[in-house]
Amino acid sequence: MKYDLILYLWKRLKDECKMKKHPTFNLKSKVENVGTHKGKGHRKRLRDKFLASGLKGFHDYEVIELLLTLATPRKDCKDAAKAALNKFKTLQGVFEASSKSLCEVPGIGPKNLFGIKLIKSAADRYLEKRLIHKDPLNNSRELFEYLYHKLRDRRRECFNALFLDAKNRVISMETLFEGTLTASSVYPREVVLAALDHHAAAVIFAHNHPSGDPKPSQEDITTTRRLVFALRVIDITVHEHIIVGNNCYFSFADEGYISRMNREYDLQNK
Repeated sequence: MKYDLILYLWKRLKDECKMKKHPTFNLKSKVENVGTHKGKGHRKRLRDKFLASGLKGFHDYEVIELLLTLATPRKDCKDAAKAALNKFKTLQGVFEASSKSLCEVPGIGPKNLFGIKLIKSAADRYLEKRLIHKDPLNNSRELFEYLYHKLRDRRRECFNALFLDAKNRVISMETLFEGTLTASSVYPREVVLAALDHHAAAVIFAHNHPSGDPKPSQEDITTTRRLVFALRVIDITVHEHIIVGNNCYFSFADEGYISRMNREYDLQNK
């Protein structure tokens, strides 16, 4: 009996030694670590850093990484963020990219692009609300910030109108046309109908040049003239037409185009 007990203990000891060499020996510790990832501590540090001092000191890829973590609970996002920045070149380029293009980046899919799309839409809404019911003619900085943020990285030309009331306060903002803007693609009739629909007393136009150079083309000048004339017929004033470029803009009003077009209209309709 004693011999049998010693033999049993000896076999148990040998079995335990074998288990220590077996890859499943630390199964418990592996199970306990399920759900962790290599970036868990890094993610927390990013969030704490943002809560402490905003985005100051953040690299652009870290901003993207932080946004991706909003809908990526158990995966490191640093590589995907760097890949997105490499593909679209700038932080603005990432924000302006289509969902389809973003999903082409390894590590980004239909779910975790949520944060990127949310921040862009929220910023647009914020800047728009800062202008609503204000006089943009006396808040030129806020007007430019809104237009620059909205239009600077668009890959296609977008023609926008800000509709104003009789006190020059913004009633509404609307994108009227997209694509290559020519005198034949911007329809004065559609602009007039939109202005009447908003009960506007005045209008400010704005569009972007994807090339980054805001210098107006002859088509831009011709289109602006047609719109000034069409709206004057129904007593709606065109205050401005701004072309947004790369961190710069061209003002038809500042350069004297709007006043000359109005004088020309007056001469033709005496």
